[in-house]
Order: sequence, then C-alpha cells, then structure tokens
Amino acid sequence: MPTRDPSLAERDPEIARLIRDEADLEARTLRLIPSENYASRAVLEASGSVLTNKYSEGYVGKRYYEGQAVIDQVESLAVARLKQLFGAEHVNVQPYSGSPANLAAYLAFCQPHDAIMGLGLPFGGHLTHGWNVSITGRYFKSVPYGLSQKDHRIDLDEVRRLAREHKPKLIWCGTSAYPRTLDFPAFRAIADEVGAKLCADIAHIAGLVAGGAHPSPIGIADVVTTTTHKSLRGPRGAVIMCKQEHAKDIDRAVFPGLQGGPHNHTTAAIAVAAKEAMTPEFKTYATNTVANAKALAEGLLGRGFTLVTGGTDNHLVLIDLTSRGVTGKIAAKALDRAGICTNYNAVPYDTRKPFDPSGVRIGTPAVTSRGMGAAEMNKIAAWIDDVVKAPADDALITKVAREVEELCKSFPAPGLLNT
Repeated sequence: MPTRDPSLAERDPEIARLIRDEADLEARTLRLIPSENYASRAVLEASGSVLTNKYSEGYVGKRYYEGQAVIDQVESLAVARLKQLFGAEHVNVQPYSGSPANLAAYLAFCQPHDAIMGLGLPFGGHLTHGWNVSITGRYFKSVPYGLSQKDHRIDLDEVRRLAREHKPKLIWCGTSAYPRTLDFPAFRAIADEVGAKLCADIAHIAGLVAGGAHPSPIGIADVVTTTTHKSLRGPRGAVIMCKQEHAKDIDRAVFPGLQGGPHNHTTAAIAVAAKEAMTPEFKTYATNTVANAKALAEGLLGRGFTLVTGGTDNHLVLIDLTSRGVTGKIAAKALDRAGICTNYNAVPYDTRKPFDPSGVRIGTPAVTSRGMGAAEMNKIAAWIDDVVKAPADDALITKVAREVEELCKSFPAPGLLNT
C-alpha cells in the first residue's frame, strides 16, 4: 500500500502559512495595480491541477512525448475558445508569459540589429518593446516613439516620421501605462507605408477587448500578443494570435525557437478563463471596469489631482503628483500602509529618476472583480487624497486602513472564498 501523501500544510507549514497570509492580504486590501486581478476559483483549480505533471514538447498531434491524449484535448479546447472569443485566425497558447510572447514576434520577423519601434518606457511603453535595458533594446536597433508634450497622447505624426526615416521591420502598438484608447488602424496605415509588421500588445486591455469595452486589433495587426491575467482574469500565462499567413513562423518561434514543453496546467486555466470571458457577465465586467476607472478619475480630478491626459478611456489612471509636493514612491508606500496597493510610476517627461518618479499608476480591474462601483470609487479617491496630503501621518494611515478593510468585507473577492 502506498503511504499517504501529506497536504501542503503538513509537508511545508511555512509555505502554507505564507499562502494564507497572501490570501488574507488580498482579501482585506484594495488592489489598484492595473496589471493585477482576482482569478476565479475555477481558474485557480485548473492552475493547481495534475496537468502540471505532464511534459508535452511540440503541438497538438505532433508531440515528442507519448501519453498526450488528454493534453491534446486541453490545448485544442483552449485554442478553439480563444479563437471564438477574439475572432482570431490562429492562436498559440504555449508562451510562458507576456515577455516570451513578445520575443516570439521578434524571432518570427526580425534579424539581429533590425530596426524596431515601440512606445518608449518613460512614456508608458513596455520593456520588451525595445527599451535599452531589455534584450530587445540591445539585440535590435530600437527607435522608440513618444507622446505629445501638449496632451501626453501618442504622437502619430512622430510615429510616422520615425517609421519613414528608419524603415523598421516591426512596429509595436501597445502600452503598460497609457490611459487612452489605442488607434490600431492608424498604426496599420503607418506599418503598411513602410513595409513593417504590426504587432499589438494588448496585455493590459485584453479583457476590455474581449468584453467589447475597447476596440480590437484582431484582423488589423499581423500579430497580437497578450498575457492572460490582468483584465482577462486568467492565470499567469500568455497567448499569441495572428493571421493565418504567419501561423507557421509564430509557432516555430515559440517552439522550438524559445521554449520547450508548455505549462499544461496554465493552458487548462487559460481555457477556463476564455470560457468565462464569453459570458454576458464578463461583458458587464469589462464595461464596469472602464466606468469605474472614469469614476475614480473624476473623483481624483475633483480633489485637485493632476492626471496624465486629463483622465482615462480604459482601466488605468496615471496620477502626476508633481504639484502635490510628494514623490510617487513616498505616496505609493504610504498608500500601501493604508491598505491601498498601487505602484509608483514615471509620468511623461518626468524629471525624476525611475526608482523615485513623480507618478502613481492605478487601475480598476481587481476592485471591479469584487463588485465595487462608482460610490466605492469616490471613497477610494477620498482616501488617496487624505493619504497623499499626509503620507507620514501614521494615525491617519491606520484609520484609513481600518476603513478600507471594512469596505473590503462587503465585497468578497473571487477565488479567495475557499482559500
């Protein structure tokens, strides 16, 4: 007879305790980091399933290991659901995360030292769009574009000018700290003019796109990459969607170009998240996420805050604290002590250093998953105002933390109810 397999709490009580501590932290605090969310119980169960035991190099029907009869069905189901959800011609669900997904686009279309373009990191772009501390900025000739100094929106005239001058092989249309709608057709026109491949990175807005709350780049961009958590509420993974003509190049770039065996437990959880995202409830969620961001922005503007671009069209708000006389880092750490989790972030044309910038980035995906609405956004704006006014006032911060915890008790978070 086999011996009994001990539970996590029995085998490793330290890790078990830390997991419980994290669940408690996520339950009693307001998570306003726009790249974080709450996965459902079903997604979490799939992520922690026995599928993690399998090794499955290759693709459906073409594996290098036997015993894949079930795994092939899991991957096929994930692909089919994502095709239906986004209307994509081809889907690869194997990238381990968003950065490898973006690297696959480079490997599919570029050679070392080719010119590439993406929004510069200080303007709200992502490291993997060619920033100099990333391999993408060292391996390729990166030509970053920026934002207009006038309104801090993407300067499409500059994008066009730089594209004409440098003739990039690949142009990224995607952001990590930009609160406005992306004009995918305008980027397509520029890419066509210079013969570049257009890649849309929708990691932040994938849930909004799936729910109809943001325009879709599918059918416009050659390749669309996205993580599967954030606003999509899935596991920590990624997918690549592309036109059928690019399917072989993308698949070869992922495997064997960059990766070995896929993470099958993540693939299953992605399939679950895609099924959830096809429900009417998810469409309501996507709409409410944007509505909450707008309400939060209005609450902050009404209390005298300066917001980059003056507001938001999506899930994200970028606060410029320059006029408040407090740095983003000081504000973010004070807010964290008050139970409001944000991240300090550079603002356009920031004069401060990246590790102590002038801004704070916030978003509404997680609080919307808890069922909060406009009234709660106004409360949150008031708490942010109070803490930013007095970041060293420990008594105030303790008071706000208690009030935040009381609010959170009224809005239980998905996935934590059975932790």
